[in-house]
This record gives sequence, C-alpha cells and structure tokens, in this order.
Amino acid sequence: MAQATDAKRVVIAGGSGFLGLSLATHLAQQSFEVVVLSRHRPKPEGLWTHVAWDARTLGEWRHELDGATGLVNLNGRSVDCVKTSDHQDEILRSRVEATRVLGLAVRTNDSPPPVWVQMSTAHIYGDPPQVTCDESSALGYGLAPFVARAWEEEFRTSALPSQRQVILRTSFVVGRDRGAGGGALGKLRWLARLGLGGRVGSGTQGISWIHETDMNRLFERALFDQTMCGAYIASSPNPVSQLVFMRELRRAMGMPFGLPADSWMVRFGAKRLLKTDPDLALYGRYVIPKRLQDEDFEFRFPQLSDAFKNLLTPADVGG
Repeated sequence: MAQATDAKRVVIAGGSGFLGLSLATHLAQQSFEVVVLSRHRPKPEGLWTHVAWDARTLGEWRHELDGATGLVNLNGRSVDCVKTSDHQDEILRSRVEATRVLGLAVRTNDSPPPVWVQMSTAHIYGDPPQVTCDESSALGYGLAPFVARAWEEEFRTSALPSQRQVILRTSFVVGRDRGAGGGALGKLRWLARLGLGGRVGSGTQGISWIHETDMNRLFERALFDQTMCGAYIASSPNPVSQLVFMRELRRAMGMPFGLPADSWMVRFGAKRLLKTDPDLALYGRYVIPKRLQDEDFEFRFPQLSDAFKNLLTPADVGG
C-alpha cells in the first residue's frame, strides 16, 4: 500500500453513523486529521472535527475539501425502514443530491482532494437466489439496484476527471456500536437473545458480510493505493446463507436455539413491530470480492465465526 503524504486530512461526508464513526475512529487512531460532514454532531466525542452540512447545498463546509488528502462519501438515508413512497424518494435523493453537491464543492477549490472514494452497495446485483456475483456480473432489478445505479452514475458525473475514483460496493458490515448504533448486527443480536434468531423464510438467501476492520482497511487502501480505481465489491470472500449466519451468531452468543419465522410471519412482524422492510430479511445475495482477491488483499476476518468472536462482548455471550 502506498504511504500517506504529509497532508493527512480526510473528509468523510455523511460520517456520523455507524460506518462513518467506525472509519473516523480508525483513521484518527493513525494520526489522520478527520473531518466529519453531517447534519448533526455525532453523539460520541472523538478525535475528529465535525462540520455541519445539509448534503444538498453549497456552504462554508466546502473549504474543508481544499487541500484534503481524500474524500469519502457515505451519505445516504438508511434503508432500514418501511419502503413508503416518501422513504423511497428520500433513499434516492439523499444519495444522489449529496454526491452532486460534493461534485460542485470540489470544483470551487484550488486544491481538491486527489482521490474520491464513493460508497455504493452490493445490492446493485439484486437478489439472485442461486448465482454468486462478482464485479463482472449483471446488475439486478428493483429499487435497490435502481438507486445504486443512479448513485454511481452521479458519482462518475460529479467527480473531477483528475481525481482517482474508487467505488466500494459494500455488503453487510458487522461491527461495534460506538455510540451511533451497531448497524443491523445490533438488531440481530437482540432477536437472538429473545430466541428468535432462527431460519427466516427459506433460510437459503445469501448474506454477504464484512468485518468493520476489513472495511476500514479497504477505505484506507482506496485512499492511498494509487493502483485502486473503479468499482470493487467490499465483502468477505465467504458469504453464507441466512440459516448459517444466524447459527454462527447464536453459537458465538451461547444461545442454544432460535425459533424459525415463516415468510408471512416476517412480513407481518417487520412492518408492524420492527418498522422495517421485510424484504431485507427475506431476500439476499451472494457476492465475492474478485477484484480484491486478484489484487491480493488479505482479509483479517475472512470467516464469520472469527468475526463474531472478535466482535461479541461478554454481555453478548452471557458472561
């Protein structure tokens, strides 16, 4: 990996959530100057600077990009919601408009970041029940692939031709709660504690996942490795079925059983009790990071069992 230069300021747009604070913590611990752009100040205190933006209009925040080493864009409304028409509109607009205004901002600076790392989603490949996808696979059909394509197309339009452009099509990131929530894993741990962490629907739907340590190492590599360019799948090389994922989680937590949930039960409970989209649990995808494997990226947590052992606390396992 290429070494960082003396100018070590990284701007993280949309950096106040689970993934953003994980990355901000990772970079700050290595003496990077980190600027987090978000509407609201992150709940926990950390070794970063918060600058307010609305993710839609130019403001004084654009000066943070001048002379920065790199830009990472994570901005986007959570998809963990009931997919009303309003929510679908917000999911799309929050991603496209933030990317567009970042493109306007870099054009106002004399020294824009030389690299722009853009978040995307492995859901761009849809929900094929059997096919394992890599970067060369056909893109999928439906809301998530449509949003992902629009997000990536806006990025390609907004980034400067002179900038090195990296897209990370991210899978399910498993990590710790640093004060902004623990992502989807937090909800799954809660369900497992209640004895509800069993098969969902068929149980064969794919869960492609990545440990936050490897995700942060990928962000860092994308920022400083001059050979990285274009779209990469950011996922462990070992995706698993939903049935296996929950079995490994229960095993790590010392939970001896997990009640199954048929599709009709998930559709009822997700919307009415959990206020989320049942399709997030009933469908999934198997993806592998072929480009990263070809470039010899070494995952520290390639196996799910090791990832859970690293992440779960004594409270999680009942100790």
